[in-house]
Amino acid sequence: MNAFWRVWNHFEEAFIAFLLGTMTLVTFVYVVLNNLYTLFYNWGDRWEGGSDILFAIGDFIIGLAQDMTWSSSLTKALFGWLIFFGLAYGVRTAGHIGVDALVKLASKPVQRIIGIIAVLCCLGYAGLIAVASFDWVYVLFQAGIGAEDLGHYGVQQWMVAGIVPFGYAMVFIRFFEIFVRILRGEQTGLGLADEAAEAMKLSKQEENT
Repeated sequence: MNAFWRVWNHFEEAFIAFLLGTMTLVTFVYVVLNNLYTLFYNWGDRWEGGSDILFAIGDFIIGLAQDMTWSSSLTKALFGWLIFFGLAYGVRTAGHIGVDALVKLASKPVQRIIGIIAVLCCLGYAGLIAVASFDWVYVLFQAGIGAEDLGHYGVQQWMVAGIVPFGYAMVFIRFFEIFVRILRGEQTGLGLADEAAEAMKLSKQEENT
């Protein structure tokens, strides 16, 4: 089981990097194509001898740009996947900011109790959203509606929305891991990021340098 989670953790990080890289690449290519054709048109206006070739290149590039109407929808879909896939990653890496200044004033046993209550609330919320969103995705699956500007490529709305129940199911699993660690006494709270502590740490590092 530990080997499985190690593989999954690496896949999680690689998939997030893939989503970010793909979003960046698609957006970059689309922006370049939408600005590059004007360069060839301007050269064609100034160079009479090769204007036909330059205009032809400009027409070809603008044609490619017009064919990429799907890029905006793809980027939005990938961004949605990044958000819901990254939720569980944020829980695992303590990436979410915690507001627990008052909680830390309490004793360790009290902090542990508060942590159990908090993680149970998180488990309830994640489980509720996972089940409800699964029903929503199932309705989309039955409807068979194509995604905006992606439907003619065979992409349907349920394929894009499917990340929501999957993402919250992973969030549920990650919070369940925290719940087990709290019961074992390995941690007292949700293990969220402490923004104030990080700021103090950075301040001390700057003073030392």
